[in-house]
Amino acid sequence: MTDISDQIATAQAPVAVITGGGRGMGEAIARELHARGYRLALMSPSGSAEQLAAELNCLGLRGSAGNERDLENLVNRAVEAYGRIDAVVNHTGHPPKGDLLALSDEEWLTGHELMMLSVVRMARLVTPLMEAQGKGAWVNITTFAAYEPTLKFPISCAYRSAVGTFTKLYADRYADKNIRMNALLPGYIDSLDHKSETAETIPMGRIGSVTEIAKTAAFLLSDDAGYITGQNIRVDGGITRHV
Repeated sequence: MTDISDQIATAQAPVAVITGGGRGMGEAIARELHARGYRLALMSPSGSAEQLAAELNCLGLRGSAGNERDLENLVNRAVEAYGRIDAVVNHTGHPPKGDLLALSDEEWLTGHELMMLSVVRMARLVTPLMEAQGKGAWVNITTFAAYEPTLKFPISCAYRSAVGTFTKLYADRYADKNIRMNALLPGYIDSLDHKSETAETIPMGRIGSVTEIAKTAAFLLSDDAGYITGQNIRVDGGITRHV
């Protein structure tokens, strides 16, 4: 009887799809959701998602969020494996960097595909499933600089602020379907190496951890955040200044 009960519980466990789910913040979110009982479908271009999936006993694929066919494959494989999708975390790598007007059209288009269109495409693919289920939740990982842009990351700032706008538009459109979408705006996080003096610019006086990002993402996907939608939530130790 215990085995049957375990099988039933597993079959009813929520399913989360995570792009960029093999390293850094994506890996931390995957581990946090796995610990909370989610079944996972992970994708990353490097193969790290496949390695993590083998450890967590879940679905792992190699592919890029900037490639439409890879996204379609991820969603189709997740549905084949689990029969549903309850949550999506849109997380991507970093686009090209450079001087504002020196960046080429191709570099801007890469950023557009990777950061903006990936979110729109995933929404097209998964929203009908969530509508049929009567419920769903999204978290889009962007950046603290989305609304306080810096010339260090012009493509990232431009398109991640666009994702914030799309987040609000989508949330308004599907709120009455019980589907929520929020954006999470990390500050300086230990998924990357930062100069020692960076911490001095942060009011909390330290670099944030991937665990803190993961726990915030898990909260936003959970029923505990059931009345939160359309928000751009900064998890940055207070470094952004606008109110």
